Amino acid sequence: MNGYCQPVTRRKFAAALFFGTLAGAIGADGTRKLGMRVKAQAFGAGEADIKAVLRSAAGEIWKHCPNTKFEQPGFDIYRNEKYPITHFERSDDGWIVIGLATEKMFWAQYSYQFAHEFCHAIADHSDDWRRIWRAGGHANKWLEESLCETASLFSLRAMGRTWQTEPPYPNWKSYAPALTRYAQERMDDPKSRVPEGRSFLEWFRENEPEMRKNGTDRPRNNVVSLQLLPLFEAEPSGWEAMSAINLGKRDPKKPLAQHFAEWKENTRAELRPFVAKIAAVFGL
Repeated sequence: MNGYCQPVTRRKFAAALFFGTLAGAIGADGTRKLGMRVKAQAFGAGEADIKAVLRSAAGEIWKHCPNTKFEQPGFDIYRNEKYPITHFERSDDGWIVIGLATEKMFWAQYSYQFAHEFCHAIADHSDDWRRIWRAGGHANKWLEESLCETASLFSLRAMGRTWQTEPPYPNWKSYAPALTRYAQERMDDPKSRVPEGRSFLEWFRENEPEMRKNGTDRPRNNVVSLQLLPLFEAEPSGWEAMSAINLGKRDPKKPLAQHFAEWKENTRAELRPFVAKIAAVFGL
């Protein structure tokens, strides 16, 4: 880890993550800390290990969002056997509830799923979250879903680099290539690629109507995510714009151009050029 010369025990490492002694983990006002409550028994893995993986996955995005805040910076993590999910409803004490559909020590799968759901948490639970329209069926839901798939790839690839030198535990260093490989396998899936001989814009114009009907069409989400990933890897500060993606008018049939115009208007001034770059991917 940054700034240490002596071996760090698991207990000391977990404490460092929780109390913010690691770079970027906590701000002066305490809002940077990401608390975790994990129902570890259902996952069949150690609680401290799960927390270390999840904080690592979220941290690769969170460190690029210095101005974003969670009113209650805590996550209630449970095992959902059906699918990963970030709930709109919070726990009784205000924590953000996330279900993950993984188990045991499949750390790449934990990371992939939690980075996706953490991106949803920024979009739906951070900053001015009370203004967000709690409706999952609007026509541009596919955009958030595709961006969250981008977050999964971004985080895994970043973790693959980070764990080469700064893994959560020293003996996890050898797992770094598995994180990179897990992301690459998804990027190499033919279903995630634009068909040969066609441009992305051609593909998008043909597929947008179906995506507007079904925002969680994963093969289509993945095609979009591969177009967006280079933007975020070049300018990772763009993740902070996610906190404003759902602050527009409550129109379930809103045209994509209007959605981007409202997103740009509602985000921080310095991030508006980045939102414009995302819009340009879709020919806007």
